[in-house]
Amino acid sequence: MEHGSSGAHTTPPTPPVAPAPRSAVRERIDRLAREVVKFGAVGGAGVLVNLLVFNLVRHVTDLAVVRASIIATVVAIVFNYLGFRYFTYRDRDKGRRTREMSLFLLFSAVGLVIENGVLYTATYGFGWDSPLQSNIFKFLGIGIGTLFRFWSYRTWVFRTLPAREPVTRAETFLEHEQPTVVRTTDGTPAAHR
Repeated sequence: MEHGSSGAHTTPPTPPVAPAPRSAVRERIDRLAREVVKFGAVGGAGVLVNLLVFNLVRHVTDLAVVRASIIATVVAIVFNYLGFRYFTYRDRDKGRRTREMSLFLLFSAVGLVIENGVLYTATYGFGWDSPLQSNIFKFLGIGIGTLFRFWSYRTWVFRTLPAREPVTRAETFLEHEQPTVVRTTDGTPAAHR
């Protein structure tokens, strides 16, 4: 053994490793997942409103099945707009409400046709009009219409705000600006008079 050596061999402690930054793809997937959950929560409540109003109108009045369904769909559209605007997409662009409302109504009308077209086909095309069958095809129509609505609302109605420029860019711009020096008539700076 060498002199001055205790024989113990120690290694310096390793510094803690910072977690790896999330990838851009992962962040987009997470944002989409949160959006789908919020859309589903509002949409799920809207489905309940739609089905409750449909069955209430159908049992309280003697309206035809598809007419009762259209009334229920309109009530659910109003309910869903409020939920989407103030919950699901509350962070989206609010600058053009007239445009947003017009597009929402347009795409909701297309969804209404899809949803009630399924019920119409089942009722008048195949004669399936018992209360159970009507509810099944109403629900199926809502599902197909929801796929269309999700795509159209997020793509056209509730648009994302443009990305903000990083603050560092603004700071860099300010650093390169030259201060304005006020000079007197003799050419000397006003502060050095």
